Formats: sequence, C-alpha cells, structure tokens
Amino acid sequence: MTANVSDAVPDTAPGTGAEPVDRSRTVAVVGTGTMGQGIAQVALVAGHPVRLYDSAPGRAEAAVTALAARLDRLVEKGRMDRSERDGAVARLHAAAELTELADAALVVEAVVEELTVKQRLFAELEKIVGDDTLLATNTSSLSVTAVAGALRLPGRFVGLHFFNPAPLLPLVEVVSGFATDPSAATRAYETAKSWGKTPVRCADTPGFIVNRIARPFYAEAFAVHEDRGADPATIDAVLRESGGFRMGAFELTDLIGHDVNEAVTHSVWEAFFRDPKFRPSLAQRRLVESGMLGRKTGRGWYTYEEGAHRPEPHTAGPAEPPAHVIAEGDLGPVGAPLLGMIREAGITVREEDEDKGSRLVLPSGGQLVPADGQTSVEFRDVVYFDLALDYREATRIALSAGPDTQPETLAQATGLFQALGKKVSVIGDVPGMIVARTVARLIDLAHDAVAKGVATEEDIDTAMRLGVNYPVGPLEWSRRLGKNWAFSLLEELHQRDPSGRYAPSLALFRHSYADGEREGGR
Repeated sequence: MTANVSDAVPDTAPGTGAEPVDRSRTVAVVGTGTMGQGIAQVALVAGHPVRLYDSAPGRAEAAVTALAARLDRLVEKGRMDRSERDGAVARLHAAAELTELADAALVVEAVVEELTVKQRLFAELEKIVGDDTLLATNTSSLSVTAVAGALRLPGRFVGLHFFNPAPLLPLVEVVSGFATDPSAATRAYETAKSWGKTPVRCADTPGFIVNRIARPFYAEAFAVHEDRGADPATIDAVLRESGGFRMGAFELTDLIGHDVNEAVTHSVWEAFFRDPKFRPSLAQRRLVESGMLGRKTGRGWYTYEEGAHRPEPHTAGPAEPPAHVIAEGDLGPVGAPLLGMIREAGITVREEDEDKGSRLVLPSGGQLVPADGQTSVEFRDVVYFDLALDYREATRIALSAGPDTQPETLAQATGLFQALGKKVSVIGDVPGMIVARTVARLIDLAHDAVAKGVATEEDIDTAMRLGVNYPVGPLEWSRRLGKNWAFSLLEELHQRDPSGRYAPSLALFRHSYADGEREGGR
C-alpha cells in the first residue's frame, strides 16, 4: 500500500506571486562538497554575490579556489568571457563563521544527508538571517517537512533539489513541505528559473519526483537478472537499443555508485513503510557488502580495471525469415506499427479480424505475441517480443521463449525481426520481458503520483526526461500505448507474482476505465 501524501503541490501557478531573489542579493551555500560547489557556481554565474561556508576549517577557502579554477576552464573553452570570470570571482567569498551569512537573501544547504545535522544547522541559521530570508535544503532523500519541523518560521523553508553536476543538468525539483508557504515555493521556483534552470514543483513525498518514479528502472532490470532471465549486458542493450534509454540500469548504477543508488532505494522503501513496489535488490545489496561499488572502485556489475573485457549482449545468429505471417486480432499501439515494416521487408501479411487476441501466426503454427505479462510456458508454442520506443528506430528486439516453444517457431520469429534490420536477443521466459514491464511500472508510479498531488503530469514528464534522461516521460508513454496497456500488463504480472510489487495502483485502475465502456449501474 502506497503512503498517502497530504501536502499537495501548491496551487500558485509558476510565473505569478513572488519574484525571484534579486541578482544584487547574496546567495549563501552551506556545504562545499561537489554539490555545494556546483550550486554556488550556478548562482555565481547568474550574477549573485555568493558566500560559501563549511564547518570544516579551510574547506570554504579551498572551494573558492576550486570554483575560480572551474571558471578559468570555462574561459579556456570559450564559454565565458574573461571579464565575466573576473566579475564572478570578485563576488565570491568564503565565510569563516556562520554569522557572516546574515545578509543572505537565500541560503541553500548541501551538507551530509543526516536529519539531525540539517535540523541543527537551520536552527542556528534562523537566529542569524532575516525573517524574509528564503531557506532551502538540497536533500535528495530526507523529508523537507522534517528538516523544517523545529523552525520558528517553517513557511519560508523549501527543498531545492539540484541534480549532479548542478552547473550542467537543467532540472531542479522545488519541494514544498507540509508548512511551506506557497509564496516561498513560488519565489524558489522563479529564482531557479532565473538561473537558467528548468524547475518543477512537487510535494514533500519520499524521493520527490525523480527518485520516487525511477525506482522500477533499476528494480526490474535487477529482478530479471536475479531470476536468471538474462545477463546484465543483454538487459542493458535491450533497454538502450529497444527502449530508447540513454543507459542501461546496470551501467547506470555502476556510474552512480551502488552505495549511493542502493541507499536511495532503501530510503524510499523505508519511507513508504516497506511497500513491495519499492523493494530493494538483494543482488545489489551483495555488491555493496562486497565493496564492488561500480566505476569508482573498479568493479560493479562490470569490471573497469585496465584491460578488462566488457561482456557482449546475447545476440542470436542469422535465421531465415518466414515467407508469410497471419495477423490475428487487433495488435494495438504495440504491434500494429510492425505490420507495415513486415510488408516492406517482402514478407506477406494476411490480416484476420478474429477475436483471438493480438498475435502473429508464423508458418510453423507458433504464435508471436507482444509482451503482455504472461509467460510462454502457459501456452503451446508461443514467442513473446518486447516493447520498443519506436520499432522503426530500434536496433535490437528481445524475444522470450519457453520450454514448449518449438525451435522452428523461435527461429522464424528471430528471422522475422532480423529481416526488419534488428539484432535479436533471446531471453528466458520472463513475464513482461524487460522494456515492457519497466515502462508499465514507471507509468503506474507516475499516475499514482499525479493522483496523490505529488506533481502535475507535465512536471513529472519534464522531471523524468531531464533528471534521468528518459526518452519520453512515463505519462507521455502512457498516452502513446493507450489507457489500458499498463494496467492490463501489470494485472497479469500481479497474478504471477502476488507479492504486491506489480499490483496496479488505484490511480492506474481509474485511468484505465476513464471514458471507457462500463457495465450498467446498480
């Protein structure tokens, strides 16, 4: 059961109400690690005087030096004029004491992710800064409401969650806690926008938008691997080359660091009272326990030591395409685009408008079916094919076969997609396959977030495209695939794994039935 969110997104529309923090006013950043320096650079380049503070002696001064060097590199690359660099450096100062932040109009905290540390910091800041100073935390995993809980004026407190590296990534999640005034949230939103960022509004829910909705991208890939459905290299290749994702889940978590990624997953899972939809991966836990944290340690899912061989995805050998196929039923938004491509490849297609489901019948008598959450073992001679973002642009397609699938049927299915110019990866008998089950779960969590007032549909899609480089937002994907696609696939998965992990949310149920046919009233 997903936790209820009572602190809905404020009604104040972006672009109205409070003005952004004036460029002449000081922005203070507390915490001078990678994220703190990145946020300081963003504010500095936008034209603000910036003051850096760190509780560790000498770190603020070192951060000022490091930031000046960053600006020098921008000048060398032609991205900043020398005069702009000199002006920015003149506005940048280190603070030896917290009291030196008294004149700041905005203070952004980027210290260690520990609630008590942040609470103590803001309690001290509240004694120093003016009552009109906007206070913000860059937390990615803690409750904004909890951080502000002990403040005298919690209404002026917001979350400003930047993504790393802050100077390069455009997204900023503007998070309203339970007590945040709408005017404070709007001021923070407009300030981030004036800095050239793309802000989105969200309520104070575990993981906010991106870290809440993105969990299935990692979790489903890990689950397929744990169930021995496919190896990491094959799963990554399918996610990239069929799903259109920039990186696969295994290579991405190796880049992020498994200690970081697993900690976020665990935090969201705990915050949602161990909801099975957010259950962490045992395989990833073992990586963390063994110290194999990814690129930074030289080994994670893959090995990064010098001379290490990167495993290749499974790719089927050449197979003869079928001379013809029979299209039975309505293949819908998933399979329908394939019919034209099959004809273009010189394969005869005969369409039969029969109520037998959605399938292609191969010359062997076997069936080729879009991934629907069921398994091949349940049927005689069935091959499933995975979802693609765009079947014309996809360069790889995954097929799934069971023990009763005839070799001839699998060979004809393989040859069919090869005739369309695709590489083919044959995986195990995985319900929902790889891309389809991942996208269905992303769609489900996105609809659930909208229904609970976490964020608008537009902001969710924007956040997922800009925050984690998804090819399209989950709600846009939902519109492309049709109202019932994700709900039907998850219902089938839920029947095969009744743990609750795949149970469709009430929001997705309502969306599936909206504007559709209903049975008679009572």
